[in-house]
Amino acid sequence: MPPAPRTGSTPAGPPFDAVCLGETMVAFRPAGPERLADAQLFVRGVGGAESNVACLLAGAGHRVRWVGCLGTDGFGDHVLAEIAARGVDVSAVRRDPDRPTGLYFRTDGERCTTSERPADGALAEVLYHRAGSAASAMSPATVDRAVADSGRVLHLSGITPALSDSCHALVWELTAPRPGRPLLSFDVNYRVGLWKRRDPAVLLDLARRCDVVFVGADEARAVWGADGPEAVRDLLPEPSVLVVKDGGRGATAHTADGSCHVPALSVEVAGSVGAGDAFAAGFLSATLRGLPVRARLRHGHLTAAAALTVPGDLAEPPARSIADRLAALDDAAWGRLRLGPGWTHGRRDP
Repeated sequence: MPPAPRTGSTPAGPPFDAVCLGETMVAFRPAGPERLADAQLFVRGVGGAESNVACLLAGAGHRVRWVGCLGTDGFGDHVLAEIAARGVDVSAVRRDPDRPTGLYFRTDGERCTTSERPADGALAEVLYHRAGSAASAMSPATVDRAVADSGRVLHLSGITPALSDSCHALVWELTAPRPGRPLLSFDVNYRVGLWKRRDPAVLLDLARRCDVVFVGADEARAVWGADGPEAVRDLLPEPSVLVVKDGGRGATAHTADGSCHVPALSVEVAGSVGAGDAFAAGFLSATLRGLPVRARLRHGHLTAAAALTVPGDLAEPPARSIADRLAALDDAAWGRLRLGPGWTHGRRDP
């Protein structure tokens, strides 16, 4: 059994269950199934890997803080209001009057893991306008260590160190061994467009310094040449929990007790954005609750299914009573589950 999250140095424990640190941007996606070149109308949303996790954890009943930096522009106002409305503490978010809030445009579909513009219509077009953003100026000097360490879990991703040298320095410092360090969660979240001028090999160094690591099988192949969960574990023996996600085939968790694989669910997909972040949130929620590894993987799949059955980046997690009931099914019943829009609130009872 992997260790329970460390609770800090004070008897009362930290004030938050989780702290999630990283950039959040305003996201625009076409109102219809068009390419970016053809779309005339866009739907505005909010997108950020770490804040997605924060919002889902808050929706699952956890005390969560998001740490980031936004411009003082209207887009920054929108991001802050949206995340706060989800029950996330935003009191530690900095506002930079000299730098803008980042923006990005994307179509639906899976992210491409090569540097080429995707020719496959099933892959998403993603266009960032985040150079020089307020978040890219984050550094060890702009983030209070006590704030970052104010949760039982500190969740980071491989997006932040790709933004700038100062962001890389920040993540390197936060992942350093130190007394009273929270349980460190790290989602590799490889974004090929962000690493064109940087060496993504640093993602392996950062992952090795963390306690719980999430990586997609496709990411591991693209960045490290590791093919399969066992090969990834050979590269990353240090984390106490290593989760290798393999899309519709399922996910494997490696711990000191061995490996555990849970097949993915059959889902009626409305949008693929945010499923990876949702999986991490479901797994971390179950970790915070002290559930066994198999249940953690199942809660990851269920929260990912919540994201897959709605369009946009942010979804509501399944009601805990529903998720607990489904996570407790035997293997045969789990394999028969078919989830579609509305299932998270029982409107379509699985």
